[in-house]
Order: sequence, then C-alpha cells, then structure tokens
Amino acid sequence: MELLPNSRTEPDGSALIRVLSYNIRSMRDDTNALARVITACAPDLVLIQEAPRFFRWRKKLARLARAANLVILTGGATAAGPAILCNLRATVERTEDVLLPLTPGRHRRGFATAVVRFGGARVGVLSCHLSLQRDERYDQSGMLLDRLAGLGVDHAIAGGDLNERPGGRAFTRIADTLQDCWSTAPWGAEHTWTRDEPHRRIDAIFTTKGIEVLGCGVPLGHPGITDADLRAATDHLPVLAALRIPAS
Repeated sequence: MELLPNSRTEPDGSALIRVLSYNIRSMRDDTNALARVITACAPDLVLIQEAPRFFRWRKKLARLARAANLVILTGGATAAGPAILCNLRATVERTEDVLLPLTPGRHRRGFATAVVRFGGARVGVLSCHLSLQRDERYDQSGMLLDRLAGLGVDHAIAGGDLNERPGGRAFTRIADTLQDCWSTAPWGAEHTWTRDEPHRRIDAIFTTKGIEVLGCGVPLGHPGITDADLRAATDHLPVLAALRIPAS
C-alpha cells in the first residue's frame, strides 16, 4: 500500500497535516491497542467520537492522549462524546463544545469544535457523532454545516460517525457542501463498520473546497497497524486523511 505523505509545513506557509477520525466506544475495549493504532497513524488531529463521558472521564481521555503522544484540545463529556486531540504542531486559537437540542428519550448529541493553526494555515475543526434516528440525523447535519460556517475561517474540517452510509439524506446534505475525502481521493480501505453484514462506510472526514485531499481511507496494512489491534481497540475502524491546507 502506498503511504500517505508525512506532515510538514511548506515554505509558502501552507501545511500538510494528517487527520484521524475514530469512534473509540468510550474506551471500553483495549486502550493499549487503541493507542497503538492512533500512534501508528501519526495524526496531527484526532476527531474522537464516544469519548468517555462519566466517572473520571477527563483522566481516561488524558491517559489515551498521553499514550498516543497527543494532548486534549477540547470535548469529551462537555460535548456529549465528541472530542478533539492534537499534537504540539497545532497552535490553538479557540475551542467550543456545543450541545445539540435534546429529543426526549434519545441520547444527547454535540459537537467538539476548535480553530487552530499549523504554520501559516488556519483551519476550523469539528468532531461529530450524529443521531441513530433518521430525521434527527438530517437536522443535525444542517446544524453541522451552520456551525462550520460560523467558525469564521476560510478552511475547515469535519469528521465523525455519521451513523449513515453515502447516499443517505444527512450524508448527502454534508457532501453536497463539503468534500467527502474518501470520494475525492480514496486510499486504503473504505468500510468503517465490519462487525456485521453488510459492511459499510458510516464514518467520514469532510473538508471545505479549498483544502487539497491527498488521500483518505481506513489504514488497513499501514505500518504499525495490525488486524488484531484494530479488532481489539473498538468496534469501528478509523479513517485517516492527508490534507494540504493553504496559508491564510
């Protein structure tokens, strides 16, 4: 498998970064395997879904970040599950955790958001985990686009567990405005949910149009990542993207 390019800052101030989106199932599985998978991907940003939300959740998330040589940027219980981790390349401008309207009897949902800089490139970031319910999920997809537009940046990245395949209403609504990175530059494997049939792609990374997508997909066969670790880490497979962000 051809490797994705390594992160770097270009002479013109643009930045090549690696972004990982990963549903970690509240770290109820093998945390060591999870940390090994994340570390092998060498991400600058990790968009987490189902971060720990209850007793000592900050300590648990900090333990994962430390094991993967990252730091917590924002999110966790304060965003109802989504979180963002980053490495020390990122200069943080601001963060905000957003709770979405609660439908009685359903899970609370939210967004973890931030604006960061890599070299001369400024980018908004959003991690999400959309509803299992079709109509609510569609409404949340519109809220996602509104939130990205409200970050006040030229370039933005959104990623997460959409609980929906390409062609669904919510997925299509997002992909009509943003680049679906897998469709733009497929790399690695496609399906992120393989625990039962049919295997499907329900996790994705999206970017605004000005970002160049160099490759995106599930890093099966990537150096340092084993099938055993992927199975032990959580019930989803991660999505890794290499992106070039123009200088602001």
